[in-house]
Amino acid sequence: MRRPKLGSIYQRTKRQPDGNVLALPTWWVKYYRNGRPFRESSGSEDYAEAERLLKRRQGEIVTGRFAGLEPERVTVGQLLQDLIDDYRLQERGSARMSEQRIRKHLIPAFGALRAAQLSSTHIKGYKLRRKKDAANATVNRELELLLRALKLGYEREPPLVLRVPRIEMLPEQNVREGILEHESYLKLREVMLSEGYPRYCLLLVVGYHVGTREGELLSIQWPQVDLRANEIRLKAPTTKTKKARVLPVYGEMKSWLEMARADRDLKHPSCKWLFQKNGERMVFNWRTRHNLCTLAGVPALLFHDLRRTALTNMIRAGISEKVAMEITGHCTRKTFERYHIVSDRDIREVAVKMANFLPESPSTGTLSGTLMGTPESKLLN
Repeated sequence: MRRPKLGSIYQRTKRQPDGNVLALPTWWVKYYRNGRPFRESSGSEDYAEAERLLKRRQGEIVTGRFAGLEPERVTVGQLLQDLIDDYRLQERGSARMSEQRIRKHLIPAFGALRAAQLSSTHIKGYKLRRKKDAANATVNRELELLLRALKLGYEREPPLVLRVPRIEMLPEQNVREGILEHESYLKLREVMLSEGYPRYCLLLVVGYHVGTREGELLSIQWPQVDLRANEIRLKAPTTKTKKARVLPVYGEMKSWLEMARADRDLKHPSCKWLFQKNGERMVFNWRTRHNLCTLAGVPALLFHDLRRTALTNMIRAGISEKVAMEITGHCTRKTFERYHIVSDRDIREVAVKMANFLPESPSTGTLSGTLMGTPESKLLN
């Protein structure tokens, strides 16, 4: 019985105009899987390098890890385009911003590079170039997209990527820790009213009390608001986590919602949006918000800071962490801990509570007298 051929190493030839045949310097390998031949360039003029490639491919065939030559040819640009398509298919809220980052920065830097050739040297060079124009956090978000594209290629059947390189992130020191104290909240609310922006005031009141994301709030329609049950029901498609949630209506939220409904019924009865302008869904104007915050003395305030504020206030009020996370929509403990800010006031309140809890200690005078009358050798022992 004839033994099947496992593979060979050869050089391609080229016929010269004078009829002579010239051997090209690059070595190629030929191997078989299930009787089908595969030819692949070693990319080297070193015979030993071609021999190592042939042995590696034969080992992959024996172990079942050989996925054909496509993984060797696929480019990083193809993987990034697959990631864009996946984000659109999954209707990710970050799809638009992610696509901008990919097309503006990642594809120009890595698009033409084969995924199999991507190395730590390429990653390091990208970090050095981008750090000149962008913060570490921005560079990390871009690298996370690159890593996600590689992982999607690895998970494909058959896989487009045979290995996912390790990508180390840059250190980030720009995590926001600010919250809006109640006195500043009242001042900002007053400024919004006096400047003639009641719709921003309503958004401020609701965001301050429940800590919901801006996009989730602007998607709320009046049928989701139940003032009798004192709750607002967020629909799964409109939340970042694609999970339905219920927001409690409490404090001054209810009076503001009642005024908003009365105003809607009077001026725009057919409007379905809770946050609206002239009967249309409200569009958040960042410049207007910044000007109002500046007038109120909180120019650095971001709307997302209200999310951190609401969560911190809930914990201060004694609401369990699990319930607070359900209201604000935090899925992981790690993210929750980033948003829960422990202030100096919290520390002082702990000191007062613990002082009231623990039994009184001996007075300083009595304690000093006791220590003064005790030999030093006994104190040390």
